Amino acid sequence: MQINQNANRAASLVGQLLAFSRKQTLKPELIDLRDTLSDLTHLLNRLVGERVRLTLSHDPALKPIRADKRQLEQVLMNLVVNARDAMPSGGEIVIETETRTLREALVRDRASVAPGDYVIVRVRDSGTGIAADKLQKIFEPFFTTKRQGEGTGLGLSTAYGIVKQTGGFIFCDSVEGEGTVFSLYFPAHERVEEAAPAPLATPVRRPGRTGDGVVLLVEDEAPVRAFASRALRMRGYTVLEAENAEEALRTLEDDSLSVDVFVTDVIMPGMDGPTWVREALKDRPNTRVVFVSGYSEESLSETRDRIPNSVFLPKPFSLSELTATVQGQIH
Repeated sequence: MQINQNANRAASLVGQLLAFSRKQTLKPELIDLRDTLSDLTHLLNRLVGERVRLTLSHDPALKPIRADKRQLEQVLMNLVVNARDAMPSGGEIVIETETRTLREALVRDRASVAPGDYVIVRVRDSGTGIAADKLQKIFEPFFTTKRQGEGTGLGLSTAYGIVKQTGGFIFCDSVEGEGTVFSLYFPAHERVEEAAPAPLATPVRRPGRTGDGVVLLVEDEAPVRAFASRALRMRGYTVLEAENAEEALRTLEDDSLSVDVFVTDVIMPGMDGPTWVREALKDRPNTRVVFVSGYSEESLSETRDRIPNSVFLPKPFSLSELTATVQGQIH
């Protein structure tokens, strides 16, 4: 149980660092922030406790934004928790939304917000504030003004990465002893009535045993390869292992070998995943593909669109996620 908990914590940490570096996998959709905040209100009220009052103020003509709803909720919860912690004696947190049109570029904090329509979210508190000499460092990973054991310093850096990867901006204004305001700018979108477009092919989860199938697993990290190989074999698959793309192509030179699925890392020493897969598919056009990477799906999407029957599995993944993805490809 402890090993499992530590593994999950490590996976969460990797996710936060990927968020800061803007390389995590997002699932953007058109959302109305009023609905998102309404859904979050009960949880946010529980988070702030009895001594802090939470107030929401919405622009009645608020436009939708395009963002990953789950990740956006993480940003809002983090900002609200920070605001709560800044008011140990209690106070009020105000969350405001508004639609604003920028006629000219807004330049501040080494960022330039291009002219256009934006949805702005402000999280305002009347707490202790942030000292001027620390204000420029608050989005840095592991920087924290909290005492040891009270914070990791990853919350605001994660929020920064999520907002930036969404195409938005985040600014902080603070006066020591008076309070802090975080302002989030997101590009506004027009409301559309038609149904949302179907997402790209995603792993299909199916219950029960997986059955037969031959998997060619290509992964340069031996522990990851062993982990994945054992998981697939335990579910009944025949697994062929390769340390790199060149070894995988040599394995496929055997014409009598039948392979159902390629499971391959994207970034490897030498030839990368998409390159060797395209080469292999010339002789085996019906083989299905699972691309595995710790980088974002967006960095692969253009390449993957040109490779038929392929799906993406982000690292870190669990045993069940890997086997379900392969099973979905075969069946």
